[in-house]
Amino acid sequence: MNARAGHGARAASVAVVAVWVGLWALAVQRGWISQVFLAAPLDALHALAAGIGKGDWAHLAFATIERMACGWLLACAAGLLLGALIGISPALRAWLQPMLEVLRPLPASALMPVAIALMGLTPAMVLVVIAFGSVWPVLLATVHGFANIEPRLEEVARVLRLSRTAFIVKIGLPAALPDALAGMRLALTISLILAVVGEMLASQPGLGQTILLAARAFRSADLFGGVMLLGLIGWASNALVSLLERRALRWQQR
Repeated sequence: MNARAGHGARAASVAVVAVWVGLWALAVQRGWISQVFLAAPLDALHALAAGIGKGDWAHLAFATIERMACGWLLACAAGLLLGALIGISPALRAWLQPMLEVLRPLPASALMPVAIALMGLTPAMVLVVIAFGSVWPVLLATVHGFANIEPRLEEVARVLRLSRTAFIVKIGLPAALPDALAGMRLALTISLILAVVGEMLASQPGLGQTILLAARAFRSADLFGGVMLLGLIGWASNALVSLLERRALRWQQR
């Protein structure tokens, strides 16, 4: 029954995508939107295939993926470490909660001009902005996971006379891992968005800069081909993290 429901959901997803592509092609064919601004689906696919075939877009995609992955890994490391420290200590959580609530709503893209003023138009600046914008889902999810650890596990740790570090590694982290992994999946999407925005604003080589230049030159086929490639990168990266999440949480299904 579950397998049948899963196949039905996938079929419905494919049908929805097909409907959107059909409406897209119809809008271009009927002239509702000029092809100067909206390329036909096949033209966008041809531009994507040509860019990958020449190797140019593959190199640009690798640059974007590398930037996204490095920022995401920094955000995950900082979020897990700070989240564990804050979540394990009620006093520290009470002290830092006001500051976190002030910083959390700040959009990273709005802070990019500040980062540019401080660090210049450098790859390091883009990396810092990606890490800053992506750290919050991991940090808050990890804090929530540690703050909601079963009290009996803390009693077990006291009976076993575990140190604070041993408690975090052996008991706290496995208990908070489901929440932390959910935050890491969300942070990956934010990392991709900020990588593209950073490439556009800081003139760094990558798909973001390529899409911006295509839009300025009214090359709609290249524009939408690049957007398609970004969508594929987002889908593939999310699928990879989902696979890692299922493997890391196999112990919950036993």
